Amino acid sequence: MSVTWEELGWERLAAGVGRCRLPGWDCTAGLVLGEGTALLVDAGSSLAEGALLRARAERLAGGRVTHLALTHPHFDHVFGAAAFAGAEVFAAVGMDAALAHEREELRLDAVRNGLPVADADTAVDALVPPGHLVSGEWTLGLGGGRQALLANVGPGHTAYDLVVLVPGDPEVVFCGDLVEESGEPQAGPDAVPSRWPDALDRLLALGGEDALYVPGHGAVVDAGFVRRQRDALATRFGVP
Repeated sequence: MSVTWEELGWERLAAGVGRCRLPGWDCTAGLVLGEGTALLVDAGSSLAEGALLRARAERLAGGRVTHLALTHPHFDHVFGAAAFAGAEVFAAVGMDAALAHEREELRLDAVRNGLPVADADTAVDALVPPGHLVSGEWTLGLGGGRQALLANVGPGHTAYDLVVLVPGDPEVVFCGDLVEESGEPQAGPDAVPSRWPDALDRLLALGGEDALYVPGHGAVVDAGFVRRQRDALATRFGVP
């Protein structure tokens, strides 16, 4: 028996495109369905959360998750990645090194933010580097005429910010934490504040005025919201 997006905890945004807001850190995961394929955008904050996301996504897709795009290397977006064994994993250039060499920092950040130590340890031990690294733009064919554009628009929130544009009516842009709606954008020690407004300019150029923009945390927003957040960040960090 078929089920709806909403019955499985997803918010449908366009034909074959949706997202869900995960508990705990209000982190967004995105889903794009193709023909015999399914692309997940971000993987959740633990292996258990990743496994739950995979189960819900595959119920909708009627098959396995074939592709995973990681928007940036923070624990609440990547610690579930090992639950997607067999999927092709995409990330911005340099994120492979970040996941390989900054594991202890990732683990400590997760624990500081409330992830149980055992869950953090298990997720860090299971991390594997992404197999496909995006330096500019990568058009991903998902079958049935469905495409997704993966674009390395950073640095900004981190040095490795990847966004995912899904053409359609409307177009949908998964922004990672370059955009946040449920609170002020977080600029940690790995942020590049001087480049963040430029990253949002590139994001807006990709999506245009009529796209839906899906923040890493919070409700879906429009181009006007992204532009206002861009200007607020420029003021906050003292950059043009």
